[in-house]
Amino acid sequence: MYEAVHAHPDGRSTAARFATTAERYGYAGVIVRVDDADPDYERLREAFALDVVDGAEIVAPDPQHASGAVGNARTKHTVVVVAGGTDALNRFAVEQERVDVLARPFEGTRDGGEGDGDRRVGGDGDVNHVLAKAARDNGVRIEVNLGPVLRSRGGSRVRHLEKLRRLKRLLEHYDAPYVVSANARSHLQLRSHRELVALGREIGLGAEWTREGLAAWDRLVKRNRERLSESFIAPGIERGRYEEDD
Repeated sequence: MYEAVHAHPDGRSTAARFATTAERYGYAGVIVRVDDADPDYERLREAFALDVVDGAEIVAPDPQHASGAVGNARTKHTVVVVAGGTDALNRFAVEQERVDVLARPFEGTRDGGEGDGDRRVGGDGDVNHVLAKAARDNGVRIEVNLGPVLRSRGGSRVRHLEKLRRLKRLLEHYDAPYVVSANARSHLQLRSHRELVALGREIGLGAEWTREGLAAWDRLVKRNRERLSESFIAPGIERGRYEEDD
């Protein structure tokens, strides 16, 4: 299992601190989604017994600003994520094959109302059948964010649970791809995959469904690394040597 985290300066913990905690929790890898820093990924992979993956999360006020950033990130990073949270940003993300994940479609950069000091963009977005079908057709994974379930209270937590259950029904009905994350901005907010699977079962998402969403990060990384390799031409087509028939 892999988890995608917000490392410093987007979050409060360094990539190394996240890797230490993720390793202890039994993760096989951690995806560092960060805008304004470039950790030494090669050194981190050598230092820890897990995969540390370079990612970029695009936080923009509107699709126009997000478009150029996505193009730039796609040439540099293994995983490209767009933070949603408004109807316009959500629609932009699911219509772009260059985007791997639409993150936080309901909350934008908000993280359970904790006041992390992050940029407050979005927060009134939704996912409907049109967006679910576009995500399926373009291979964009919609993030199922468990962060507010873990870290918010009262009415905001109840409303988020309702949105997650409705999102699951849409994703299943239209066979749209998805990932599951706790959206940790600190190593103290990281949870083991077993804990997240148990949480998914308790809130009505289902243990196996939640487990599949966590495992989807791993498959995404492997696919993108294959596509970044020199041998890749198109899905199912690669450069290489082939034996000739006698």
